Amino acid sequence: MLNSLSGRFLILTTVFVMLAEVLIFVPSVARFRQDYLLLRLERAQIASLATLAGDMITPELEKELLTNAGVFNVVLRRDEVRQLALSSPIPAPIEATYDMREPMGLTLIRDAMMTLWEPGDPIIRVIGRPVQDGGLLIEVTMEQGPLRKAMIDYGLNILALSAVISIVTALLLFLAVRVFLVKPIKGVVAHMQSYAQAPEDARRIITPSAGVTELREAEEALKTMQTQLTSALKQKERLAQLGGAVAKVSHDLRNILTSAQLFTDRIDASQDPTVQRMAPKLVSSITRAVNLCESTLAFGRVEEPPPALNRIPIAGIVADVIDSERLAAGEHDLSFSEDIPAGLTVRCDGEQMFRVIANLVRNARQAVVATGKPGEISVHAHEDDEAWWISVADTGPGLPAKALDHLFQPFQGGATKGGSGLGLAIAAELVRGHGGTLELGRTSPEGTEFVICLPKSEVALGAAAE
Repeated sequence: MLNSLSGRFLILTTVFVMLAEVLIFVPSVARFRQDYLLLRLERAQIASLATLAGDMITPELEKELLTNAGVFNVVLRRDEVRQLALSSPIPAPIEATYDMREPMGLTLIRDAMMTLWEPGDPIIRVIGRPVQDGGLLIEVTMEQGPLRKAMIDYGLNILALSAVISIVTALLLFLAVRVFLVKPIKGVVAHMQSYAQAPEDARRIITPSAGVTELREAEEALKTMQTQLTSALKQKERLAQLGGAVAKVSHDLRNILTSAQLFTDRIDASQDPTVQRMAPKLVSSITRAVNLCESTLAFGRVEEPPPALNRIPIAGIVADVIDSERLAAGEHDLSFSEDIPAGLTVRCDGEQMFRVIANLVRNARQAVVATGKPGEISVHAHEDDEAWWISVADTGPGLPAKALDHLFQPFQGGATKGGSGLGLAIAAELVRGHGGTLELGRTSPEGTEFVICLPKSEVALGAAAE
């Protein structure tokens, strides 16, 4: 209870209201003391009027008048003449004098606190102005004990009333907090717990309904987060299902391609010049397809092997990629160019680097062919002291804006219309496995360029292998 939001709010409200009442209590007690003394002066003045009715009053009547007024003696000053109107023996010396004619607020508060603090029953003198223009001054002597007792009783009543007001106010605020804050917050918590049990169920996404602005904003933010998480979970589920299907297809396709490899030996024995020219490329393509199926199966088992790094002539890989894409381009007016220094070798995995460059060149070819206009694809490679650099550029229409936001994310960063986005994602992952980076160099209506950076540092390559 006390650890809850409403419980702590109840306690704080009670404390703050009591603090406010204490701040009101001090001037209230000072005001009560002033009224008490002024009332004694007024009663004393009324009692003194009996002396004007005749020349003499009996001692018994004088004592009764003083007792009713609550004082020991009364002094009136009329026309600058000080006159003792009523008197009786004073039991003790006068210890303090208080002037009530023009009291200051701080003076009243100070005197009231001193009266409460001082124990006993001292004799005090009180000076004031007579009411109804009854003279210039009235002065009485009296005991302070009854005044102090009356002030204590009044203060206790004020504190009791303050406590009641504090408790009632706190309870009302407690109920208000429970209704307007705690209940909606518990509703949000209940939605979160319900959503956590089945986050893939879109029916469990919260529907904002709070009337409080801050809670409504929290519900809106929670709804956005739950919607995105549900979409991500569904996508991951689809990817898992797709991965299982791809693994099955790759398994069967590997068996088919393995069987096809058995027939390549007979093709090699053919004397047809065209067959002899095309046979090595066919064998190489089938071999790569088999390796791709093996890699896909390994990836499905989360066992993608690290790249087998060797010194590979990059020109041969680029030539194989361009030959394949030139055949795929068919009759389209598309030219290919290579700018690779003779003898340039790159430390990489030949098969993985072929897949990277093939993905980039294939995307470029598809982009140019989609325009229906002539185009060019160029592959450039060079090295410096720090790394090897390979760039693939085209004269296509550039990447769409949507693709730029999730360029290297699978199923989101497709560079071509209708693409799945897997090509760039796979290429970037393979390059990262070499300790390098695959980045977008430029894109515009004049064309696009991707840049591969493969570091020469052994530390980067070791980290990539791990």
